[in-house]
Amino acid sequence: MLSWKRIAAASLALGSFFAGSAYGAGLSESATVAHNTPKFVKTSRIMGPVDPTTVMEVSLWLKPHDQAGLDALAKQLYDKSSSQYRHFLTKAQYSERFAPTAAEAGTVAQFLAANRLKVVAVGPDNFFVRASGTAASISAAFHVELNNYEVNGKTVRANAADPTIEGEAAPLVAAVHGLDTMEYSHPNKSWKTLSPALAKQAAAGGVTSAAKPVSDLLPSSAFTSNCLPGVTSQSFSTNGDGELPKATYKGNLYTTANSGCGYTPPEIQKAYGLTALYKAGLDGTGQTIVILDWCGSPTITSDANAFSKQFGLPALTSSNFKIIYTPTRSTCAAPDPEINIDVEWAHAIAPGAKIDLVVPPSATFQDVDEGLFYAVDYQLGNNISGSYGSEELYTSPAVLITENLIAETAAVLGISANFSSGDDGDFTFDFPQYDPPSVSAPADSPYATAVGGVSLFLAPNGTISSQVGWGTNENLLYDEGYVPDPPGNDAFFNFGSGGGESGFFAKPLYQRNLPGSGRQLPDISWLADPFTGGYIAISVPFATPELQYEVYGGTSLACPMFSGLWAIANQAAGLPLGQAAPYLYSLPSNAIMDVLPQTSKTNVTGVVTDSSGKTNYTAAELAAVPGYAQPFISAIWDYPLDELNILLTFGTDSGLNVTKGWDNVTGLGTPSGTDFVRAFMP
Repeated sequence: MLSWKRIAAASLALGSFFAGSAYGAGLSESATVAHNTPKFVKTSRIMGPVDPTTVMEVSLWLKPHDQAGLDALAKQLYDKSSSQYRHFLTKAQYSERFAPTAAEAGTVAQFLAANRLKVVAVGPDNFFVRASGTAASISAAFHVELNNYEVNGKTVRANAADPTIEGEAAPLVAAVHGLDTMEYSHPNKSWKTLSPALAKQAAAGGVTSAAKPVSDLLPSSAFTSNCLPGVTSQSFSTNGDGELPKATYKGNLYTTANSGCGYTPPEIQKAYGLTALYKAGLDGTGQTIVILDWCGSPTITSDANAFSKQFGLPALTSSNFKIIYTPTRSTCAAPDPEINIDVEWAHAIAPGAKIDLVVPPSATFQDVDEGLFYAVDYQLGNNISGSYGSEELYTSPAVLITENLIAETAAVLGISANFSSGDDGDFTFDFPQYDPPSVSAPADSPYATAVGGVSLFLAPNGTISSQVGWGTNENLLYDEGYVPDPPGNDAFFNFGSGGGESGFFAKPLYQRNLPGSGRQLPDISWLADPFTGGYIAISVPFATPELQYEVYGGTSLACPMFSGLWAIANQAAGLPLGQAAPYLYSLPSNAIMDVLPQTSKTNVTGVVTDSSGKTNYTAAELAAVPGYAQPFISAIWDYPLDELNILLTFGTDSGLNVTKGWDNVTGLGTPSGTDFVRAFMP
């Protein structure tokens, strides 16, 4: 296993090499690292200065050589008319042409050492130098004030202004990471944790699924995939004793199963045309899917093998599954459902592919970006799945530029960096009057492939009955004797596929036919709605039994699924395809299923009776989604184990709309398994 120990040793050698040199010959030089301050410092409340004795680490990212040449090559590699088409670089070729030199890294290391900071690592190909020191030393070194800020109820450290580099290192540094403690988040969702109305149930212990021990496999009937089992008529009255107001609602019923509604690997394989691929030997064999998840999970191997045994997948062993901790081992005390989603569903789609799980120690931009670069530069696999992101609007441009460099490096090395597009629509649902539309990073990079999400409904024969752009809204119909009158005052946007136009990156050539001038998200989509999600096997401490089967969703589910399919496409092509996104926009029409707005003839309608008489409510009035005129599917959800009835509305994203062709909810649509892969066969 590659380790940063060797990289750290290299940094010591660099320090020794330059120890006798006269660093400071260029002390008259200085440069401010522009756009290296998080935007929230201008508006967030200062909680006080950072304790000067706080020990922290910073990473100085160096500029690549010949950025213009790198940009030109990245375009040529995906241009069929170019002589460079798919002639991806080897690591040696990339290093020789574009990587910073050891001498340049040494100059940066000297700057850090001269400012009483200890160099702890030099990154792959000298692209970053990481150092440790007190907050006081770091403030002095970069001429910045470090404060604690209140951001969304959390205390976050950040620099109050852009850092300054002095001396010979000044023209070499592109970005300084680690001055702030901003973090990525995983866009995964469970139906059990969505609605604020369910908080009291969670406080009482929540709902556990009907799982059984690993040795006793569950029958297929234990997994509920019939999300809309029929039509219901339900009546409610105030206090449940006939008092006014009272209401009657009729329409689709969402499943009443305690485990929610979700799909198993065999069901998804059949619905999306993957079984024919497996019969033809196309299952990802010979490919490696690299998954990036911080912190780690102590039970992921046993959980994933329980999942594999349950659903007829190959076991994960040392020959096809590796966990790579970088730079040092880090494991959370409890299992992380994100890791289970990523590993189990990448394996479910590409059961023949190997999986490398790369685990950085934390969710900070600094740690995750360095873990991602580790996976790219060492070419662990030609397919990376990143189910994480941050809101572009509040991510410093320095971080965005670094993310873009890493994704661009992946693209020229023949690697597809796939990222979730997020679960928050266009990020305007909380305070649309204050928050302009935004997208998720690093999915916003033109060199990344952004994966959005859909809600899925299967027919009794296992084929797709309908799939709609993922956007789930809730409206309270009844809560233990309370009948809302009028209904709709309690309606809110839950979550939905992230998408829209980047405010930072220009539109890439492969999106030239799309609207706008910025990079458009997403490129493609797959299953994401937790109300029609995917089952995972996960150990839950103190549960009985410990192994549980739970339904999860989010674009965290869609991303590893697509990464699995991209592994199969690479296998079918017989060579590395590189970044997926540029190919998607020129595939045959049968390779991707266009997702269009859909409705149901039995959407929920209602009648509310109060002292002034009866009022009829249409399905649209009950949905109560402001400004949303597209078709949707609605259903009544009888929340398990409680007197709680909620109207679920599927296909109503926040500020985004599904249209024919590409749209900002589903991208081009969802992959049509066999035809998608066939498009890449020689």
